[in-house]
Amino acid sequence: MARLKIASWNINSVRARIGIVERFLIEHAPDVLCLQETKVINGDFPHEMFERLGYVHRYLNGQRMHHGVAVISRIPLVEDRRHDWQDNGEARHIGVRLADTGVLLENVYVPAGGDIPDPILNPKFGQKLAYYDRMTDWSAKLRDPTIIVGDMNVAPLPSDVWNHKALLDVVSHTPIEVEKMERLMASHGWVDLGRKFIEAPARLYTWWSYRAKDWAASDRGRRLDHIWASPDLAATATSFAVAEGARSWERPSDHVPIIAEFDL
Repeated sequence: MARLKIASWNINSVRARIGIVERFLIEHAPDVLCLQETKVINGDFPHEMFERLGYVHRYLNGQRMHHGVAVISRIPLVEDRRHDWQDNGEARHIGVRLADTGVLLENVYVPAGGDIPDPILNPKFGQKLAYYDRMTDWSAKLRDPTIIVGDMNVAPLPSDVWNHKALLDVVSHTPIEVEKMERLMASHGWVDLGRKFIEAPARLYTWWSYRAKDWAASDRGRRLDHIWASPDLAATATSFAVAEGARSWERPSDHVPIIAEFDL
């Protein structure tokens, strides 16, 4: 039996926050770290710290100043499974296969969708909905045991946001976005590990806006980050956790890491 610990984190610039990434790796020691919004081209990725800590396997899909995803691992990885779901060159998906188990690991950064939840008035919102549709078509064809992680930019449940009624018309919690996420989940029978281990209606947030003077006191959070697994693989999951304290670290991301463990 192989134990596997996977973390996912929208880091909001890996170079600007390399210090807290190092702190997280030392304190939590995941086998694999999936980053979103790295905001760096592959050639400028900060390899040294990861190499020094033994994370010698790295698959990158970078972009200058925007987007970007990376899978960083101390266990062997194979395959480079990137997708451009919008066909516009944005670096939002990188997938790999874990060499020892054959499990697929897909790391995604779904577009935020702008501020207006109307695809006519706000084309970015329409692009987000189309992104979900294309991922759903892809997901329905998956046959291998798969873990999908990342910033999905949707908080689906009422207890995934600080105020369900207040946010029904706010992008990330609108009914149409929730419907799109539910269709994606149904396409492969994905199991939401966050809610497998922290059952609704318990509070579960992964993001707090920079606008709050005191994020912890106001606690106006949303659960935008997710780890899902194929049904058979989900049965091997042993834990799920949110590293909420990282929101108070020096120069934090507005997201915090999430962590799932498996006995494969």
